Amino acid sequence: MPAYDFKAPRLHVAADLGAGTVLPLDRAQANYLLNVLRRGPDDPVLVFNGRDGEWRAGLVQTGRKAAALRVVGQTRPQTRAPDLHYLFAPLKTARLDYLAQKAVEMGAGVIRPVITRYTQGERINVERLRANALEAAEQCGVLALPAISEPVRLAAALADLASDRLLVFCDEDAPVADPVRALRAAADPAAAPPLAVLVGPEGGFSEEERGLIRARANTVALSLGPRILRADTAAVAVLALVQAVLGDGR
Repeated sequence: MPAYDFKAPRLHVAADLGAGTVLPLDRAQANYLLNVLRRGPDDPVLVFNGRDGEWRAGLVQTGRKAAALRVVGQTRPQTRAPDLHYLFAPLKTARLDYLAQKAVEMGAGVIRPVITRYTQGERINVERLRANALEAAEQCGVLALPAISEPVRLAAALADLASDRLLVFCDEDAPVADPVRALRAAADPAAAPPLAVLVGPEGGFSEEERGLIRARANTVALSLGPRILRADTAAVAVLALVQAVLGDGR
């Protein structure tokens, strides 16, 4: 039997979950299951709330446009959110949506917007970030929802990091020919510390900001290679690299 059911739709719910619980669906959820996916009575649906693991439920139609879910049994126990903080300079809306989704898919446990000198916009719709993170969690089987932090200035974000958390700083000017070797030199993969990744804006960091970042102990600067990457592409590249060398992708 497959380890994961990719055929059943998956929904996040706010209510506590347990066998026999009946979960009324809001209009959007009912429309999605009944009309978009054309699910019928007792068709399986996976539900999770970020606290009680994942459960299988059966669809119960309660009206022409209304439905509920009856929880049957647990499919997976709850897991902890990955101990990986993703810090980034906000981008334009469409690319910010993409970045939030990919950060969740790549295992970020904390997503924190960081305001830098060259940040494109300081007005961040945190609720939209949460909605995109939730959508990615629904689609990718994620159990533990990432924490979405309010935007802060770079100096405050650095000060908030615990001293034992290794900060991986994406720096296109870093004199690092082999980023894998640099990560292995910064931490033992067999006993990797808590991790954080920092990606700047399209315009890069100012020299003052570079100095501030480099002055922090337990920080490693990485170049991602000879190509100039867009900030949203750099996010996926560095998260994949860090997870493969020091994270849960080992």
